[in-house]
Amino acid sequence: MRLLRGSLPADLRAALPLERGERVLAHAPTRGGSHVAATTTALHLPTPEGGFARIPYERVDTAAWKDGWLHVTETSRAAHHVRLTEPGSVPETIRERVTATVAVSHRAELPGGGGVRIAGRRPATGGDVRWTFVFDAGLDPDDPGLRARAEQILEDLRRQTGL
Repeated sequence: MRLLRGSLPADLRAALPLERGERVLAHAPTRGGSHVAATTTALHLPTPEGGFARIPYERVDTAAWKDGWLHVTETSRAAHHVRLTEPGSVPETIRERVTATVAVSHRAELPGGGGVRIAGRRPATGGDVRWTFVFDAGLDPDDPGLRARAEQILEDLRRQTGL
């Protein structure tokens, strides 16, 4: 993958809150005059305040490119929608980077209807697998009974995978 460091606009380079060792892999201008940047470890999306939200790839639940819009949902269910004027390789870079973090993804049905997706993801910077629960719409993720059942499923999954 080609790095775009030299082609970054100076104002974008100065504004991005990059961590040590983090490099920009792809960027695209937005309809609002800002940019989206996909780096080696995170997705940087413009905020209404003029800064950037840094979303590590292991926290991206879904990302979709449709009709000129980039739609990103975090594992916390926070949603971001950004209109890109020229997407370039940003959508493909995000897909590749998010997919690379997934160690395990498992969907399980829950008693009473609905289900939960349990994902084990490794940060792009390395380290231990981090587990998340994404409950179906309409289910309360704070319900102690649902949470206990999801935790039980996770323990079974960890035993099966050795993670």
